[in-house]
Amino acid sequence: MAAVRARFPALAGDVAYLDGPGGSQVPEQVLHAIDHCLRESNANLGGGFATSAAAAEVMERGRVAAADFTGGDPEGIAFGANMTTLNFLLAHAVARTLEPGDEIVVTQLDHDANVSPWLLVAADHRLVVRHAPIRAADVTLDHDALEELIGERTRVIAFTLASNAVGSITDPARIAAAAHRVGALAWADAVHLAPHRRLRAREWGLDVLLCSPYKFFGPHLGVAAIRPDLAESLPADRVRPAKQTPPGHRFETGTQSHEAVAGTVAAVDYLRSLGDGSLDFAFERIQAHEDQLARRFLAGLPEAVELYGVRGVDGRTPTFCFNLPGRSPRSVAERLGEGGLYVWDGDYYALEPMHALALSDSGGAVRAGFLHYTTEDEVDRLLDALTAR
Repeated sequence: MAAVRARFPALAGDVAYLDGPGGSQVPEQVLHAIDHCLRESNANLGGGFATSAAAAEVMERGRVAAADFTGGDPEGIAFGANMTTLNFLLAHAVARTLEPGDEIVVTQLDHDANVSPWLLVAADHRLVVRHAPIRAADVTLDHDALEELIGERTRVIAFTLASNAVGSITDPARIAAAAHRVGALAWADAVHLAPHRRLRAREWGLDVLLCSPYKFFGPHLGVAAIRPDLAESLPADRVRPAKQTPPGHRFETGTQSHEAVAGTVAAVDYLRSLGDGSLDFAFERIQAHEDQLARRFLAGLPEAVELYGVRGVDGRTPTFCFNLPGRSPRSVAERLGEGGLYVWDGDYYALEPMHALALSDSGGAVRAGFLHYTTEDEVDRLLDALTAR
C-alpha cells in the first residue's frame, strides 16, 4: 500500500479521500502525461507537421488503451466531454432510428445520466419509457421484473453495471442476452464499476458501454465503447468538413481534449502496472483488497447507522450509502470532513434509487467509497467517527 500511495501526490497528507464514487485521485504518471502532451504535441489533427502527427498518435493510442480497458474495439471508441454528454448524443442518434410507440427500458438503480437522455428523446420522438424496479430490501436490480418489461417493441435496455449510490452490481450478460432476444440494444453505464472490476463489453454482449476516466484515476473525459458496426450505422451529427470514417470517430464533435486522452492512456498504463502488465490480474488484486476493506467496514459498522444496500461483500462494490438517526446527511458529511474524512452526501444524481428509498425529500444519504488506495487505517478512522457521532 505504501508503494501504491506514494504514486499519488494527493495522498501525501492526512486526508482520507472516501469520495471516490464522485471522482478518484490521480497518480503522478497521469499528471506527467497531460503535461507532456501539452508541451510536445499541442496541435490540432490533420496538419502536415510534426506536432499534428504527434497529436494524432495520442488519439490513436487513446483508442487502443480505451478499447483494452473497456473490453471493446478501438474502431468503436469515441471520446467526449464526459459520459453524460456522450450519452445524450448517442441516445439522440438512436432515437432518430425509432418509430413512435417503440419502447426503452431504464432502471431504478441508475444514475440519471442513463435515464434523463432516454426520457428526453422519448418525449421528442413519442417513445415509451418503462422503469425496471429495484428490490427495496437490498437495493439490487430486480432482473426478473426487468425481463418481464421486455416486449416486441423494446428497442433499448439502458442499465448500470453498478449503482453509484449503493454499489449494487448487475448481471450485464443476462441483460444483454434478454435485449438481443427481441433485437434490442444493451446500453450500459460502466462509470461506477470501472475502478473496481474488469470491464468486458464484447464478452458480455454489450452494444454500448460508457465510462469516465476520472473515476478510474484519470482526467475528466467521457469514453464510449460502441459495437463497431453500430458506430458506423447510427446517424451522427457532424459538421460538413468532418470525416465520416477513421481516423477520428463519427461521434466526436469538434476538437477533442488530446491532453485528457493522453492522461487516460497513462491511467490505463498505471492500472496495468498493478497487475504486472495485465489488467485482468490488476483487477483481481484490486477486488481482493477492496473486499477486505468492505468486510472490515461492515463488521465494525455501529448498529445505529442505517445502511442501504447489500449487507455483505458479494454483489457490490465497496461503496456504502447510509444515514445516522437524527442527523441530516449534510451535517454528517461536514463533520466527517472537518476530521479529514471526505465523503459525499445528497443524491449523487442517483434520483431513481433515492426516490425508491424515500430519501429524496430528506437530503438523501451519506456515501463513503473505498478504492484500491484506501487503507485499513482510513476505514477504521471512519468507523471511529461514526461510533462517536
